[in-house]
Amino acid sequence: MRITVLGKSPAWQDADGACSGYLVETGPAHPAVLLDCGPGVFAKLRTRVDYAAVGAVVITHLHADHILDLVPYASALRYGPRSARPKLYAPPGGLEAFAGMSSATAMSAEHVALAFDVTVYDPADTLTIGEATVRFQPVPHFIPANAVEFAAGGARFTFSADCAPNQELCDFAAGTDLLLIEATIPEPERDGDRGHMTPFEAGEHGARAQAKRVVLTHFSDELDVAWARAEGERGFGAAVDTAHEGATYELGR
Repeated sequence: MRITVLGKSPAWQDADGACSGYLVETGPAHPAVLLDCGPGVFAKLRTRVDYAAVGAVVITHLHADHILDLVPYASALRYGPRSARPKLYAPPGGLEAFAGMSSATAMSAEHVALAFDVTVYDPADTLTIGEATVRFQPVPHFIPANAVEFAAGGARFTFSADCAPNQELCDFAAGTDLLLIEATIPEPERDGDRGHMTPFEAGEHGARAQAKRVVLTHFSDELDVAWARAEGERGFGAAVDTAHEGATYELGR
């Protein structure tokens, strides 16, 4: 299994960057899967694979920085020279969110739903997408959000989605080969509910999950990367990586 970072920015894009988007490939016999599709991701996707050959898109939650590029992606699928209708797995409320987003960009409300074969998943579901078995775990965020696991070829990849510190993620990711985990903020939120983690907290979650490898993501280029890595390593107790666009991670070899 290969994971490629297409975009790792938080809700505001890095300079020349993209928001949340990751390509999951399980071998040449199976179409690639796109995990989240935030602003800037569709252009980055096109530098890596044929967008019409993507087998499925999986959405973790319905914040704009994780779904907005479904609009240009849908335009390409509907009006481009080739015919394709990838699967789109969305959390509850997805159809309504896609309709609102499409309407807000002056497209028809059905724009995304016509371009993709949409399935609204229950977070308790286990999906089979190509060779991969896909599971979800609700995690605490400002809106309902789901961590996701891809298991294929004897390897496990876990993505935290956006979340505040929580034990559920640690239990869900226990023993995973790769934990790609959000590390959005330099210090805990100063007021209101929590919805994100610091690099130290992200590393600490990796340690509690006994993850084999930890990669920090969903942080701005305005955050000092060396500091974030050091904080993550302080929490994890071992080396961690920091995501950057174009980074690839090979599992199961």
